[in-house]
Amino acid sequence: MKQERVTFPDGELSLEGVCHLPDGEGPFPGVVVCHPHPSYGGNMDSFVVIAVCQALCESGIASLRFNVPGVGRSEGRLAGPGTPDDVSAALSGIAGREDVDADRLGVCGYSAGGIAAFSGNHVDRRVRAVAAISPPLAMAQLDGLSGYPGPKLVISGELDNFTSPRDVERFAETLGVPKECCVVPGVDHFWWGYEAELGRNVASFFVKALRESRQA
Repeated sequence: MKQERVTFPDGELSLEGVCHLPDGEGPFPGVVVCHPHPSYGGNMDSFVVIAVCQALCESGIASLRFNVPGVGRSEGRLAGPGTPDDVSAALSGIAGREDVDADRLGVCGYSAGGIAAFSGNHVDRRVRAVAAISPPLAMAQLDGLSGYPGPKLVISGELDNFTSPRDVERFAETLGVPKECCVVPGVDHFWWGYEAELGRNVASFFVKALRESRQA
């Protein structure tokens, strides 16, 4: 398993990221991982984001975590947790690698990154599966995936500080199949002490979803 610092274009801007690559020969499936809201300290070095990337890598899936415009060394002005265009640029960044299978791509986001992950991929048909970790549902109206045909995962903690389990379940009910909704007992929004379990759950979802998409 190795990590590689990269840059990729986002319109006229250049964004920074880190690719996590499994051992062995590719091409590997690839997942873009979106970070929490930068106004609250979120960036690609979030321990939850890193835990997910490491678990994906251990499961044979490459990942790209990246900083949105205005965060870290990414160019541009800070404008929130990322736009569909930022996610699309990151998808192009990972899809353009020779060691990544551009036909097996997914998107995952943590906290506000889950909003970014779920907001645009109904129109980006490169995406075969999407996952949102602890999405703060009061932050945005997430109805863009109602017609999205790929596998979807929503996973949150029972004690989440921003979104109740019932609201998570109600949101999941609006999503078309196939979908999974998981509320983990004893866990709050920040996943302290549970990040390894979270990573395994997310990686398991993408292993199944991206394997099946290749066979479809």
